[in-house]
Amino acid sequence: MKHGLLPSLVLTALLTTAAPVLAQTAQQDAALVERIAELKKRAVEGVEARAKLAQEMNDSIFSFGELAFQEFETSKYITDILEKNGFSVQRNVAGLPTGWVAKWGSGGPVIALGSDIDCIPKASQKPGVAYREPMIEGAPGHGEGHNSGQALNVVAALALKEIMERDKIPGTIMLWPGVAEELLGGKAYMVRDGVFNGVDAVLFTHVGNNLETTWGQPRGTGMVSVEYTFSGESAHSAAAPWRGRSALDGVELMNIAWNMRREHLRPEQRSHYVIPDGGDQPNVVPSVASVWYFIRELDFGNIRKNFETANTISEAAAKMTDTTVTRKVIGTAAPRHFNKPIAEAAYANIQQVGLPKWTEDEHAFAKAVQRTVKDKEEGLATELKKLEQPLEKPESGGSDDIGDISWTVPTITLNYPSNIPNLPGHHWSNAMSMATPIAHKGIVAGSKVIAMTAIDLLSKPELLVQAKQYFANEQQKNQKYTPMLSAEDKPQIQINADIMATYRPEMKKYYYDPSKYATYLDQLGIKFPVLEKPKN
Repeated sequence: MKHGLLPSLVLTALLTTAAPVLAQTAQQDAALVERIAELKKRAVEGVEARAKLAQEMNDSIFSFGELAFQEFETSKYITDILEKNGFSVQRNVAGLPTGWVAKWGSGGPVIALGSDIDCIPKASQKPGVAYREPMIEGAPGHGEGHNSGQALNVVAALALKEIMERDKIPGTIMLWPGVAEELLGGKAYMVRDGVFNGVDAVLFTHVGNNLETTWGQPRGTGMVSVEYTFSGESAHSAAAPWRGRSALDGVELMNIAWNMRREHLRPEQRSHYVIPDGGDQPNVVPSVASVWYFIRELDFGNIRKNFETANTISEAAAKMTDTTVTRKVIGTAAPRHFNKPIAEAAYANIQQVGLPKWTEDEHAFAKAVQRTVKDKEEGLATELKKLEQPLEKPESGGSDDIGDISWTVPTITLNYPSNIPNLPGHHWSNAMSMATPIAHKGIVAGSKVIAMTAIDLLSKPELLVQAKQYFANEQQKNQKYTPMLSAEDKPQIQINADIMATYRPEMKKYYYDPSKYATYLDQLGIKFPVLEKPKN
């Protein structure tokens, strides 16, 4: 009888002893939840207090309109603001004259905020005007919306810095730019040169038309950007063509062969080319000609396989034309893979922040722009997208060199609603909203999410542990990072210099002056929204 009671007495004693411990743990957990909620509330208030700075930064960078590798005004403007706010700045990183890294704080965790800064050729466009109206005909412009991401990140970083200083929260905030993203020409060099060594998590931001994030491998490809240059011998095209060896023939034969080969490549591949140098004039046999390829695929193995196929074809074309060929890698992008635990944390914050409240004028403008590009007139997004499972079979699409970083450190991308649905992308119509209240509201919404997610990472050590476990055990289960750059490859920083030299003097006349004008629309004399082109 006594032996039968013993287990029950022991259990009662254990429960009596454990109850205060369990209660204390529950109280501690509740206190932590309450503290994090309070920090996030202050982060949101800090972002809202800097909404004017976000607008000024967005509009200023929009007015600079700088192409890949030539983002000098943009980088100087951003780093000056960061230095004035106590960040230390390292410039010219990874061989990129417009590359930089800005840091504040000490110790870990190190949270890196990044966004792209370059623009699109021939995309000059007046903002707030729903029809084609270049500010300068033929000039570049922000026809994707890269003018907005750094404004978002800087505002989030300053709100975080204020909280970390006041509450003595350890950690380091790091900001960096996506240089030459439109050429996939910057981030892989930053990875190769160790810029992200010691970083615990990357929160990347990219303009979109909803407030959303993803995890796993999203729709899209990795790629190699490579230029093949053929060298031959010039001659008079009419008097003695037999004495020439046409480099352009080499280019054309390579393109013919590649187009024939497409039928026998996986349907997931995407590849395209331009001929930047086809010779000088028709009556001179071209001694030099070049062709520039983007070679895209879904995974590292197939990217490498197609790249080697293109190399073989180029060498065969050179033999056929008695020319020689060299190649130069301009940029690379790994297939992207985003971190599940961080994406889930970010999505919880997305749900708290929600989409901006759009006005009737903003919806009307969006519909007018959609009408201009002859697409569905549905206005701006009014419902959040869900955080969905990755596709079982990833689909082909565009590339982004954030992929290289995503294989180096746990990473997510946050898309924020500063642009309009149903637009072509890489197009002047995508510039129409990017210095209007639509862009400004989207930036503030995205900045809140980034600041709140950074607080999660700073306050919850278990989140970083989970992120690193996913990165090591799930992401790298089936494939490992395979860099496409060699040690000899260098950033092609000369690209676009001549175009910017042509247009920059005139573009400077349109730089935004926030000391004189409340917004860039005010400076341009545009009363938002302008929905139709005047008949006169």
